[in-house]
Amino acid sequence: MVRDLDIAEVAQRSGVPASTLRFYEEKGLIAATGRRGLRRLFDPDVLERLALIALGGAAGFSLDEIARMFAPDGRPRIDRQMLTAKAEELDRTIRKLSAMRDGLRHAAACRAPSHMECPTFRRLLRAAASGAIGARRKKQPRSKPQRKSKEERVRSD
Repeated sequence: MVRDLDIAEVAQRSGVPASTLRFYEEKGLIAATGRRGLRRLFDPDVLERLALIALGGAAGFSLDEIARMFAPDGRPRIDRQMLTAKAEELDRTIRKLSAMRDGLRHAAACRAPSHMECPTFRRLLRAAASGAIGARRKKQPRSKPQRKSKEERVRSD
């Protein structure tokens, strides 16, 4: 019989801090099977699930997107269209980063008396100003409610 792992064992084997494990449980990404004293217990399969969560995170998926990659019974249910869309997004990012890298290399080696006299550098400036390169995507608001300021709390009372 395979025994459940307590939260410290899961943290040690997976490299995921116990605080993150508790957060993942709160988000519904993993589920404890019970408790031994005050410690949460997990099925050993949680290690594979944590590896999938790490892989999704490394690919740039949000925790909410990762959560949708699991069926209610906990088995992976990966949406291939979502994977294709993420791969296309990564392709766009790679193109932008490659253009930025090439521009930096050119600027470092440019023989023009001033970078502002270099047509290639000026083209890079225009591209950056238009958002074609180097523009960062706005982050989605966090799903965790932000704490209201004192002024906002007073107004809402």
